[in-house]
Amino acid sequence: MTAYMAIFFTHSGAIKFDRNAKRKNISCELMPVPRKLSSNCGIGAKFFYDGNFEDLIDEEIEKIFKINEQEHILVYEED
Repeated sequence: MTAYMAIFFTHSGAIKFDRNAKRKNISCELMPVPRKLSSNCGIGAKFFYDGNFEDLIDEEIEKIFKINEQEHILVYEED
């Protein structure tokens, strides 16, 4: 499974994402966002997914990072 960190514009967006992920049986955990990744809402979702992560994107997501060992690689950013 590939690990990702989704960053949100609002806390409610993070909670909504967590609920939707769990409904789809996607392992997801809400956690504080490292300051180097975002200074917006402060809460993110670490999730594990092998499908196309773009299927999970909604208007609440600011960025998605792929977690590669201890490195975060930006793979999506809202325009």
